[in-house]
Parts: sequence; structure tokens; C-alpha cells
Amino acid sequence: METAEAGHADVIGWFEHVSENACKAQRETLRRILELNCGADYLRKWLGSVDVKEMDDNSLETLFTSLVPIVSHADMDPYIQRIANGETSPLLTQEPITVLSLSSGTTEGRQKYVPFTCQITQAILQMSRLSAAYTSREGGMILEFIYAAKVFKTPGGLDVGTATTLYYASKEFKTKQEATKSFTCSPQEVISGGDFVQCTYCHLLLGLHFSSQVDFVASGFAYTIVQAFSFLEENWREICADIKEGNLSSRITLPNMRTAVLALIRPNPSLASQIEEICMELESNLGWFGLIPKLWRNAKYVSSIMTGSMLPYLKKLRHYAGGLPLVSGNYVSSESLIGVNVDPQLPPEDVSFAVVPTFSYFEFIPLHRQQNQQDMTSDGGDFVEEKPAVPLSQVKLGQEYEVVLTTFTGLYRYRLGDVVELTGFHNGTPKISFIYRRKLILNINIDKNTEKDLQGVVDKASQLLSQTTQAEVVDFTSHADVKVSPGRYVIYWEIRGEAEDRALEECCRKIDAGFMDHGYVVSRRMKSI
Repeated sequence: METAEAGHADVIGWFEHVSENACKAQRETLRRILELNCGADYLRKWLGSVDVKEMDDNSLETLFTSLVPIVSHADMDPYIQRIANGETSPLLTQEPITVLSLSSGTTEGRQKYVPFTCQITQAILQMSRLSAAYTSREGGMILEFIYAAKVFKTPGGLDVGTATTLYYASKEFKTKQEATKSFTCSPQEVISGGDFVQCTYCHLLLGLHFSSQVDFVASGFAYTIVQAFSFLEENWREICADIKEGNLSSRITLPNMRTAVLALIRPNPSLASQIEEICMELESNLGWFGLIPKLWRNAKYVSSIMTGSMLPYLKKLRHYAGGLPLVSGNYVSSESLIGVNVDPQLPPEDVSFAVVPTFSYFEFIPLHRQQNQQDMTSDGGDFVEEKPAVPLSQVKLGQEYEVVLTTFTGLYRYRLGDVVELTGFHNGTPKISFIYRRKLILNINIDKNTEKDLQGVVDKASQLLSQTTQAEVVDFTSHADVKVSPGRYVIYWEIRGEAEDRALEECCRKIDAGFMDHGYVVSRRMKSI
């Protein structure tokens, strides 16, 4: 039987090898993708009848990047829609695509689909093994707040779901638990329950029931963990009662979920009393600080995606974690897995990701921030682009890029929309930090405020709120309202506690003063925003 240490050594050894030979691995990955899908209509349109098997790796890379254009989802959408409508001819891949994944955003008002194949679930499995190795995970149970939404059908009969939903239903998800020797506390009936409140209640109940065996706490996103423990603050007494009696609250109405959970729990008055005592102390004296290590004494760390748009939730997550390490999850998207966190000991704010050169063929469009209005590109973009896109071997330290993907699933030179910065190298493969999603900005006219800008001003204003009142910002969202004149930014705060109007008005002024974009400052001065 393979030990955890031996398994970790094997997968780290594999990654050390491919990262030392990243350029070679990239050309080989491109060859595998093109050989696998060379008969697809999309590739034949651009490459003609060229025999890719007869070309050497360097020539094939040059031919591909010179003939196949860089595209956005809108360019690929007509092909994907034909697949969704049931066309089975080889449009994007040689083998038929039978499943589609929902990606972020929309295209022409429709939900945005990307192809989903077994290559993605296999890559997730490999990424999970890498993560387990770099965190020296030795097995145990995971209090894992994971949720699978419902799968629906396209007009052509293809299954459609989020990437996580499709993964949690795959055989690779079960294999991942066996391979990493880490098993989630919750059964499939809870994960796929489809009701957030009922699923969260059962995740917490089972996590507490198996609390002595929990090795770490995890979720896809930091926000979800914060939301779950906020729910625990309000409902711990009910959960304790269920643990004491070995029962399940009447709020759980889904039959399959009830049956699966009740099959796992037994009455445990002693554990219920311990949890009740800890929760009373957390509620009365500590403001729920250190909730995780107090309730899960054997937990070693908290793992989740904590970069990008998740950064605002770190303050509250650290509050719950006490001194427990926060380990930022890997860099993934619906379209492809991208990079692994090889430095899990670093705080999330400092994390960068080592690109895994076998998951996709990666290119990078160099970006330069606009200095003034005259720099704006004709499409009103948020950066000036430097052409052409460069391969992994030509990226430069400190430069910002947009990621371009060529995947096994039929996306060729596809603009991901993610802005990253090159922070260093792991052997021969780049380490990149995620900055934000491109074009996710507040924009009325000449102003251009990015997601990162918004996060910064909200963070400063929320600090002011917590310093001057007994309230705290739990969540926020925003949009640019152009239906009124002049246009305005509308920023919604979800607040816990009470705050007077005067304090909130001061926070509004703090936000307004915090936006440093020149176009915004000029627009406010001219009263055009």
C-alpha cells in the first residue's frame, strides 16, 4: 500500500520535471492537442490539410500561432451553440462533446457555455494530488463546504452545469478522495442537495459530529466559508440539539438528504455539551474569534481560493481562523486549470501560482496600463495591448498579461479575460499572481475603475465603519447606473449591526475620495458622475 509520503514524492517529482522543462512540455502539449483534434472543423478552417504529425514541435508551434487567430468567447459561441443544439459533427474536437460547462458572464444575453470533457476532471484530479503534496496532507476528514447545482439540458440534449457541479458528479471526485486520503464529511446527497441553507446546515452538523477527525476546513471560495460560519453563529443551538439527540432539524425537508445524514449520525450528548460550552464562550466573550480551532481542535489549516475578488473576505476569515494558517487554493477557471500554489505557507495576499505546462498551451498578451484618455484603445479597453502574444518561454518579470488558452476541450487561442502579473519562476515555469478579471470595471464615461480599485476603496471604508460603529461589512456588490443623468456608481453593502446615517455618509465620502483613476477624478470635478 502506497504511503502518503511516497505518493507526495511521486507527484512533486513529476511536477519538478515538467516545470524544469516547461518550454518543451508546452510544445508537446500543443502537439497532443492538435493531433487529438486536427480533424475538427475549426482547426481545418485555419490550418487547412496540413499534416501536424509530420511537423517538428517548433515548426508546429510557429504555424499554429501564425495561422490561428486569437479569439474571445463571442467568436467561439456560434460553434458552441451548434454543439448545444445537438450537432454531432467534429466542430471543435474530434470526439463528440456531450457535456457543457457554465462559465462566468454572458454572450449576447445568453448563458455562456464552454466545452467540458474528461480531460478537465482528470486535470483536477492531478491538481488535487499536487495540492495535497505541497501541503503535506496526510489524510483525514475535510469539513468541506461544497455545493453542486442542478444539471440541465440544452435543446440538443447535452448536460449543462457549473464546472464544480460536473466535477463533484464525476468518478474523478471519488478517486481524488481516495488518492489524497482525505474524505469530505458530507455525502453526495448533501453536496448535490440544491438548497444552500439545507446543505450548509448539514455540512456544519456533520463537520461537528466528526470534529475530532477533521484535518482541515475547505471550500471553493473564501466567501463560502465566511457565509457558512456566519450561519453557524445564528444556528448553533439547533445544531447542538441535533447532535445531542442524533436527530435532524425539521428545516431539512429534502428526503434523500435527510436519509443520508441520519444514517451517519448517532446521539452524542457529551459532544453536544462541549460544543455548546465553546459556542457560548465564542458568542459571549470572543466575538467568534478563533471559531475554527476551538471547534475543530485537530484542524491544521483553512484552504480556499482567497485571491482576486475573494480578498475582501480575508479579514473575516482570519477572525474565524484565529492563528490557523490560511492556504490559498490553486488558479483554476471553467476553461482550464492553470497554476498550482507551490508556496502554501505564504499569506494569501502574497501567493502566486506556478503554471502547470501540461494542462493547456498558454500564451500571454502583454498589457500596459493607460496613463491618460489619449491612450485609450478604439474599443474602450482598460489596457493598451502589445502585440503579438508571447509564449510561456518569453514572459518577463513584473509584466502584466492577459492569459490566452489553447485547451484539449476545443478552445484555440482563447482569451480568458484574466489579468495576471509575472512574479517569478518555479524552475522553468512562470509564477503568476491573479490581478482581476479584465473589463469587470465600473465605467460611466472616461472613468475606468477596476475590480481591484473597488475592493481597495470598500476595504478602507469598511475599516472606517468598524472603527466608528458597532457594525461591520459582511458583503458588497456594485454596478454603474447609466440610466440616470449624470451616471453614478451604486455600491450596495450588507451590514451586520447598527450604523447611523451620519457614519454611513462618511463611509460614502471615503469611497468617493478613494477612487484614484484620473478619468474618475476629472469626471467628479466636472460633475459628469
